[in-house]
Amino acid sequence: MQSSEKPDKENKFDPPSKEAFSCKQIDLFQTFLCNDDEHRKRMSNTFPLWDCLPLYSISRQSANKMRKEGTFPKLLHRSSMYQGREISIEIQPARIIEEGVVTEYYPGGNEELIEAALRKIATMQHHGYYDESVPSYGVTFSIYQLRKELKNRGHARSYPEIVLSLRIMARSSIEISTENNQTKIYDASNYFRRLSSVSRVDLGEDPDAKWYVEFHPLITKALRATDYRQFNYELMMSHETQLTRWLHKYLVIKFTYAQVGKTFIIRFTTVKRESSLLDNYGRKRDAIEAMTDALSELKANGLLLTINHEKIVGPRQLIEDVIYTLTPTAKFSSEVRAANKRVNNRKCMTER
Repeated sequence: MQSSEKPDKENKFDPPSKEAFSCKQIDLFQTFLCNDDEHRKRMSNTFPLWDCLPLYSISRQSANKMRKEGTFPKLLHRSSMYQGREISIEIQPARIIEEGVVTEYYPGGNEELIEAALRKIATMQHHGYYDESVPSYGVTFSIYQLRKELKNRGHARSYPEIVLSLRIMARSSIEISTENNQTKIYDASNYFRRLSSVSRVDLGEDPDAKWYVEFHPLITKALRATDYRQFNYELMMSHETQLTRWLHKYLVIKFTYAQVGKTFIIRFTTVKRESSLLDNYGRKRDAIEAMTDALSELKANGLLLTINHEKIVGPRQLIEDVIYTLTPTAKFSSEVRAANKRVNNRKCMTER
């Protein structure tokens, strides 16, 4: 037994029961509204709250640069908005020992891709599980299977690279808090609540070892409440930049009324605050250009039909904001309608 913790009597990992792989919550999660099996292979689920948060905002390259400059942050503080509430986020990096040296890592683009691939694997029969007694939602997989999934989506990673990313998410913690006049919500957990594996002890790298990941409690809570939407995972993973992938999921979550002729308005300042992926640009002009390029990539990849923008200019002719007006393609509109219908079908089934 190998796991993210030292095995002992108090901390023993018990694999999920057979019932956890075939319960109602998993059946609903793995059932998509699609035309055929090939169409189904392109689909996955996005979680409205989790996928709108700035979870993976520091790249490995930026982190290495900050280490050299002596500016690597001990904690990351971020803020976001969700359903009219301001959300405060504090992220603590993972501390990983490599060849006797302790290095701190924040979850970044590599980890974002691996989490997306694991969530896709969890939509496959006998891989995703939900344990009502904990409750917990997770996935079982092999490193070989995960490597193949990433390679098929254009993001090949080596065995050590994948294991490092898994360990980073198992050891990085995120605290999320929000409050209004009536309630205060607080949640603190690692990105992966648990990471465990069972492999042959005589093999340093066993690609066929069975691994288990338990996702963050917010994802488990969303699964339990059936608060998720299907979307084109294959297309999302084909985008070249992390910002484009974030914007794709953001539009799936927010633009639920997408129809040909309808418009969606989004501001540069909103994306900068919500994603934190534009914070590393020294000049606002460069950050605006990066966002414009990301939207243009969505258009080139068949998600958007038109992109219009209006610059908000302040004193001394400095750009304060940019308002983008987007219209969807017929293809994206069709995918949104299917997602809406699936949500309504789930509500009917859960109310029975």
